[in-house]
This record gives sequence, structure tokens and C-alpha cells, in this order.
Amino acid sequence: MTSSTTRLPTEAEIAAINAQHLIETPLRPADLLFVFGTRKDVEVRVEEACRLWREGYFRWAIVSGGVTPGSELSECEIIAGAMVARGVPADIILREDRAMNTGENVIFSLPILEEALGLANIRSVICLGNTWTARRYPMTLHRHWPEVEKMLVTVDSFATPRALWHTDAEFSRRVLNEWDKIEPYKARGFIAEWPDGGLGVGQQAQR
Repeated sequence: MTSSTTRLPTEAEIAAINAQHLIETPLRPADLLFVFGTRKDVEVRVEEACRLWREGYFRWAIVSGGVTPGSELSECEIIAGAMVARGVPADIILREDRAMNTGENVIFSLPILEEALGLANIRSVICLGNTWTARRYPMTLHRHWPEVEKMLVTVDSFATPRALWHTDAEFSRRVLNEWDKIEPYKARGFIAEWPDGGLGVGQQAQR
């Protein structure tokens, strides 16, 4: 399916997506916050990153994302700059400004992390991204960096509750577009199965 997905999900599909894709993980302080770049809902992503910093959930952060059409600044520059403006220390934010997709976010960031911190010194990572992309962030990270513990935090600006994503046409389109990528991406080796046990939407994640 392409990003123009307009099909309606079946009841079974809604249940599977809520249980398997839109997962929430128990959250505890991590060594690293991995902020995946975006052009949508930038403000809510920045606010969540800053909340996590204020509440002591990470020691280091990496923001990854290149220049997208229509912008002179990279996603990295926009998001990292906004985080610093809201109080996250600039010297704890690592930057990757070439990636054009989720795979490149991870592939291009790993050498930066190795040089700055040493991958062996990072034991836990919180992935921060869009709700609809959901587990594909840590699945991508797991493909290239299986050793590290992964947690997931997702945000969006939809008024629709997450569990009712299928009742909002645009929310549904975005979720289905991402859900349809999972199996083909696994088959092509872009992502790896994760997690061993996660919490579906509607189940209570610990924060």
C-alpha cells in the first residue's frame, strides 16, 4: 500500500493493530533518547522530548533527520534547536542531519553514537516518534542494534483517542500505511521482530 491508503480496516485488523503495532512499553530512565525526525507534529515531539528530559528519563539524546523538500533546514536542526530553546542542554544532544527515512535514521546515527559515546556504553534507548509509525522505530533499531534495551514513546496531535484511530480518516490512513509496511519490511530485512512482549494500546504502560 502507498501513503494514499483509503481502505477501511476490518475488526480483526483493528484488534491486531491495537495489540501489536500501537504498543506502549514500560518506561524507565535510559541512557539515550533517540528522536526520529519528522515534518508532522514537530511541536508535540519537541515537547515530549523536553518532558522526558525534565523528568530525568535520559542522559543523552540523538536527533536524526535530513533536509526535506520545502525546507532549508534539516529535521535534525529544527528539532534539536527547539529542544535547546526549551531547556535541554545543547551538549547532551548528538545530531545526524542526512537521514531521509527511518532506516537511515538508525544506520547514519550508529557511527555518530559510537564515536561520541561508544555503543557498548549505551544499554537502553527510548525511541520517540509518531504514534502511527509506532513499533517500526524500535523494530528498525533492533535490526541494526539488537543488543540494546528499547523502549517506545509516541506522540500525535489528533484529538481522537489512540485506541479509536480507525474512526478518524486521516489517523486511519497513516496507521494503515505504516501497518502495511511491517511484513514487507521484515521480509526485506529492513526491520526485525520486536518486542518479545509489549503492551497494546489501551493497556496501561508504567511511567
